[in-house]
Amino acid sequence: MAARDPLSAYNARRDFQKTREPEGKVAKTGGNSFVVQKHDATRLHWDFRLEVNGVLKSWAVTKGPSIDPDDKRLAVQTEDHPLSYGDFEGIIPKGEYGGGTVMLWDRGTWAPIEGKSAGDLEDGHLHFTLDGERMKGEWLLVRMKRRPGEKRDNWLLRKVSDAEAGEGDVLVERGLTSVLTGRSMAEIAADKDAAQSLKGAKGKAFGEKMQAARDHNAKVAKPRRAGGGRLPAFSAPQLATLVDAVPAGNEWMHEIKYDGYRAIVAVAGDKVRVSTRNGLDWTDKFGPLVRAIAALDLPPALIDGEIVAFGPDGNPSFSALQEVLKRGHGSQREDTPFHFFAFDLLSLEGKDMKKLPQIERKERLEALLRDASPPVMVADHVIGAGDKLYRSLCGAGQEGIIAKRIDAPYRAGRTKSWVKVKCTRRQEFVIIGRSASTARGRPFRSLLLAQHEGKALVYKGKVGTGFDTDLMAQLDEAMQPLAADKAPAEVPRTESRGATWLKPQLVAEIAFAEFTAEGRVRHASFLGLRGDRKAKEVKPEKPAAAPAPRELMKISSRDRVIFPESGQTKGELADYYAAIAPLMLPFAANRPVSLVRCPQGRAKKCFFQKHDSGSFGKAVHQVPIREKDGGSEDYIYVEDAQGLLACVQMGTIEFHGWASRADAVERPDRMIFDLDPDEGMDFARVKAAAQDIRARLSDIGLVSFAMLSGGKGVHVVVPLTPGHGWDAHKDFASRFAQALSAAEPDRFVATMSKAKRRDRIFIDWLRNQRGSTAVLPYSARARPGAPVAIPLDWDELDGMKDAHPFSIGDADALIGRAASLKGWGFAAQKLPDI
Repeated sequence: MAARDPLSAYNARRDFQKTREPEGKVAKTGGNSFVVQKHDATRLHWDFRLEVNGVLKSWAVTKGPSIDPDDKRLAVQTEDHPLSYGDFEGIIPKGEYGGGTVMLWDRGTWAPIEGKSAGDLEDGHLHFTLDGERMKGEWLLVRMKRRPGEKRDNWLLRKVSDAEAGEGDVLVERGLTSVLTGRSMAEIAADKDAAQSLKGAKGKAFGEKMQAARDHNAKVAKPRRAGGGRLPAFSAPQLATLVDAVPAGNEWMHEIKYDGYRAIVAVAGDKVRVSTRNGLDWTDKFGPLVRAIAALDLPPALIDGEIVAFGPDGNPSFSALQEVLKRGHGSQREDTPFHFFAFDLLSLEGKDMKKLPQIERKERLEALLRDASPPVMVADHVIGAGDKLYRSLCGAGQEGIIAKRIDAPYRAGRTKSWVKVKCTRRQEFVIIGRSASTARGRPFRSLLLAQHEGKALVYKGKVGTGFDTDLMAQLDEAMQPLAADKAPAEVPRTESRGATWLKPQLVAEIAFAEFTAEGRVRHASFLGLRGDRKAKEVKPEKPAAAPAPRELMKISSRDRVIFPESGQTKGELADYYAAIAPLMLPFAANRPVSLVRCPQGRAKKCFFQKHDSGSFGKAVHQVPIREKDGGSEDYIYVEDAQGLLACVQMGTIEFHGWASRADAVERPDRMIFDLDPDEGMDFARVKAAAQDIRARLSDIGLVSFAMLSGGKGVHVVVPLTPGHGWDAHKDFASRFAQALSAAEPDRFVATMSKAKRRDRIFIDWLRNQRGSTAVLPYSARARPGAPVAIPLDWDELDGMKDAHPFSIGDADALIGRAASLKGWGFAAQKLPDI
């Protein structure tokens, strides 16, 4: 009697003219392979297969394997499969047996534990070990007793408690791509060209596949380029309050107060609109400048800034600006006398930026205009040290400074989160008349000025200097149509003799020494007409007292030693976060965070905390986030320095952030590859790896940034424009990391296995899944010496001896070097469809 063919059932169920599955033939081999195939058929399941006697013994595991010993997973035994099936990945046609998508999810070798054998399967149990890419350690298969009517044997697959065991369903949650091709189920279902898979190629072949991916996604290669789009609508600008002194403290950033025209610039590719602060369209007045902005080919954005022209002394000059505008040179010449200093970003690619903290808007603006050059520039700023900047600008003959609270949103109208301090007194006045001149050729001797106080127009004195012959002629031409029969304001008789009156419509900018006791300007000088201002808006600017430094969180037990090795205290940690907050908030604010709390110091019990019901106080906020079970929990986020310090008060040392924001939890905005080297590895190898990953990302059109973790590794940070979901985010990170691991297996590993990490660098892509976190820039670390995680320029990386060169005692140095890192961590770029 002929022996039964173990693959007869397999072959009988398949039409090999319709399916690409291999035809079943028993192999003459004594191998010990195993595979797991993720199979999206009538229902999603994982096919677990062990090589036994020349075939693959097979079980369908309905929920997938689990590393949790408490999870006993149902495994329904199915027909034996040929060994050649172990390499199958693709689509089984709809209508055929098992129709659906098949992914090679895991593979490796298996062995029965000592004293056992494959023959134990006949007795209904098997105790064995696996050495796969995902499944490892000891496992059990136990057959259940058949119930009446059951035609197949049901088994239970369970992990045995050992070093490879864990909690939760991390295997199926994290294992979303093929170990053969690196593709997701969706990519396999779409049957994409193999050139779009980055997995499996080595050396030159890897580079060729990267090039193919770059060519296939040519539009992605320049992700910031707009290629069109609708111009954003005008938005009323924020205005500064005049104060009498520079505000102190690191909660303020300080910029030059430019002597020019305020401009709200809307841009989308080659379309540009320039609006005045009142919404007047002045695009035609600044032709060459508009063309320079259009040449940047920016995505849709609304940018706040100042248009200036430079005087003979090299300083921005309102008079020089007026001169060019009067002569019409701004629209006619091909080069431009105008420069645009951008200082705020109101919207980007349809997303409102105004609610973001001031410092983050500035960082995003720096990133957006990274490739800009004169005449388009980003206004420089300093954090703290405002009084020093003010003195230097006044000494150089400039107008003054603008101070902006670093954690404040953008609000239209005059606010106290923006304040201005002037070197000389300058205000706007309405021209209400002119006095006659006895000199030949001079149409007037002086101009009479007024300002609105309440509903009344109040006389403020005269200005008789600042005019040359040409300017007088131009003013005379502008004033003639405005002649009036009577004074618009009450003017003393002694000052109204010989005056002729004007309708109060022209607005002039006047510099002066002070107001007299009678409210008149003293030593006034005419600077120019303000065509961008309405006369009814002109009111006195009375300097208020400079804002007092905000009292930050009171820290108790300041002398408690938190870092015993170096002796640094809770108070020193709090002072570090108070000082570094302006640099840290662009990355920490409005982002769900997990805290590493060490209430008794880093050498004692520390723990992660991500939920809070309000015990941290009002400065720490909560956002409800949906959990896996369908419910929701309140996660922590902060908005300002007060929030950071409230966490420190509660024993926090480290801040770890989500890859998405609290107001858009399901839309990640940054991808992080954490390069975690094996113990004792030379840091030079880690630096070289980071540079190579940067180059690979650049090949597919992604800008990345480097950060030292404060531990032993380097983070490669890829900022992204929100728009994709977590599945796509995690899938891309996984495939990219595994592609690198496959291309250079002696250098990289993309799995968490400690054994495989020996003398290699683990590319930790797992931080790019929903709910995972990564240490935030400038966070302290709960490690000896109180090191901190620091952003750095790629050119700086080569000079670093380790991943923890700075500690909490180096806040001043970190603030000082921040000027070279403007725009770090921000880029308008989308996740490539590779």
